[in-house]
Amino acid sequence: MNGLIQTLNNLLNDFGLYREFVIKASFYFIAALTCLFAFMVVRSRDIFHCAVFLAATLFGVACVYLFLNAEFLAAVQVLIYVGAIVTLFIFAIMLTTKIHDKAIKQTNRQALIGGALALVLLSSLIAIINRNPWKAGGPGADREFLGLGELGKSLMSTYALPFEVISLILLAALVGAIVIGRTYKE
Repeated sequence: MNGLIQTLNNLLNDFGLYREFVIKASFYFIAALTCLFAFMVVRSRDIFHCAVFLAATLFGVACVYLFLNAEFLAAVQVLIYVGAIVTLFIFAIMLTTKIHDKAIKQTNRQALIGGALALVLLSSLIAIINRNPWKAGGPGADREFLGLGELGKSLMSTYALPFEVISLILLAALVGAIVIGRTYKE
């Protein structure tokens, strides 16, 4: 694997691009793409398209986790949110009858108030972030972290029962959505 990384490094250096520049540029590109997909979740008028944009947004968040060296969070993000929750949303959308009925309003009367409130929240978050000093290594930086192997072993031994109970709850929710959404022909 190191040979591939070294070859890519040499290739980038041959074109005059440095590794740090490529990493930062790809991070900003993925972050901007994630924000665009999040905007499309809110802006789209078709609820199925909203669910697909939500899946893309959550996948972008998983990519940001990879940039933060949080591989486990990225894997959990993709498996649970993109793989399970969004799939459940799509099943619920497809099983719901008359979801595209013209009687459903697709406008929001509170969009102006919501936009103004979002701008106030954004400006206050920017002020809080700029006011506080952020250090790369805080008090917990020297702690030893739990590896993926140890975490996987604990999930399959100590926490096996809660893991299986959650899977049964998701299965019951899926069966319930099918039963509720099914139309009977008489």
